[in-house]
Amino acid sequence: MAQPRTVVVVNPNSQGGKLGKRWPVLADTLQRAFPFDDVQTNAPGHATELVRDALRAGAERIVAIGGDGTVNEVINGFFENGVAISNASFALVPFGTGGDFRRSIEMPTAAGEAAAVIAANHTRLIDVGKLELTPMNGATDGSRVVRMFANIASFGVSGVVDRLVNESGKKLGRMSFMLATARATWSYKNQRVQLIFDGDVHSRVEATINTVAIANGKYFGGAMKIAPNAELDDGKFDVVALGDLGFADLLKSGTRIYKGTHLTMAKVSERRARVVEAEPIDPAAVVELDVDGEPLGKLPARFEIVPAAVRVVVPGGP
Repeated sequence: MAQPRTVVVVNPNSQGGKLGKRWPVLADTLQRAFPFDDVQTNAPGHATELVRDALRAGAERIVAIGGDGTVNEVINGFFENGVAISNASFALVPFGTGGDFRRSIEMPTAAGEAAAVIAANHTRLIDVGKLELTPMNGATDGSRVVRMFANIASFGVSGVVDRLVNESGKKLGRMSFMLATARATWSYKNQRVQLIFDGDVHSRVEATINTVAIANGKYFGGAMKIAPNAELDDGKFDVVALGDLGFADLLKSGTRIYKGTHLTMAKVSERRARVVEAEPIDPAAVVELDVDGEPLGKLPARFEIVPAAVRVVVPGGP
């Protein structure tokens, strides 16, 4: 079977720099499965530029090798100002700290197995989230930045966790998420926010929240099954709100979030929507965002589902 013209995007800093050291061996593994050209990122945001350049040069498949942050940057390269620029496919060789998008598409973690899935080239159209967010240190005129996300965007303590994980350098792998979660949960004070669903002002909700997840995929925060009912191709977000939960609540019931059995808890709610608008009740409050595992800004923000937006290589098929 002829393989699509493929470009592999490598984040050598993934997993605290381990990918850069292992890339020659991994490249050989991939080359045995399919031919490709590779490009390497050298700064935050660089992967997005590299992908746009590759797509404009005629690439038919983009393979990200890295973690959730790399996935996010690569997916953003398929779009410009929120509009798709190519119908090329996206594939993933997992190599990162969190690996939450990998779980949602059930991509194997072993490089050889992932390469075989990519060579088989079975694809699935998935939805993508379009997020208009407020930069953390941006303009004061209310202007927003557009960012796409493949998996989950959330706000509240999850945004604080992301910031702490990134500050740690992610050298401890999944343990980085667990330590940051414990540290953030201990010190975090739940915040008041307003939510509007699908543009209906009558749906307006005010709530004290620990975290709200606007979920396309099921997992975030390093294997937490925050949105067990979410599907990548159903045209809607699953909006899961962890309400006024304190440290003791999360210590007692935190394992339920990893198992995906938390939706029946008294202070947890779930609903579905195509558009979610969120802002803090106190305009001066800083409610931090987590976007596919990256701390990219704060509320106010607007989340919109873009149905059938990207073709993704997944296991299975004929």
